[in-house]
Amino acid sequence: MNSSNTSTEIRVCLDTNILVSALLFGGKPEEILDLAARKQIKIISSPVILMELKQVLTDKFMWTDNDAKQSLKSLMTILTLVVPRHKINKIKYGPDNRILECALLAKTDYIVSGDKKHLLPLSEFEGIKIITASQLLKIVRDS
Repeated sequence: MNSSNTSTEIRVCLDTNILVSALLFGGKPEEILDLAARKQIKIISSPVILMELKQVLTDKFMWTDNDAKQSLKSLMTILTLVVPRHKINKIKYGPDNRILECALLAKTDYIVSGDKKHLLPLSEFEGIKIITASQLLKIVRDS
């Protein structure tokens, strides 16, 4: 990133675990959503990622279908959606490939994840850096 870039140009794809953390626990993942709401970064997502989010909220955290839908509706106001057409099979755990597909199509600067097993160990994919929520917040603060 050159010095003429502003923080509004930072494009990120959030792993589902970051979205879950933002909605349930707040903290740094929630700060990332706040940055997007203030138009300081651009969050790119896909319908498949949002469906996974809804499923995790209802199946794992026992949210009602209506509560999950309301949260997704609220998220939609700060996200830009893309629909990846090309399948990637880089990671054995399938849902993580959907994150890669979205980030690649949207040409994001970063994939933000808390996944120490599959995504973070890659450290980058096709030139897209894979970082933690803390790392992204530092990058935005320093830009």
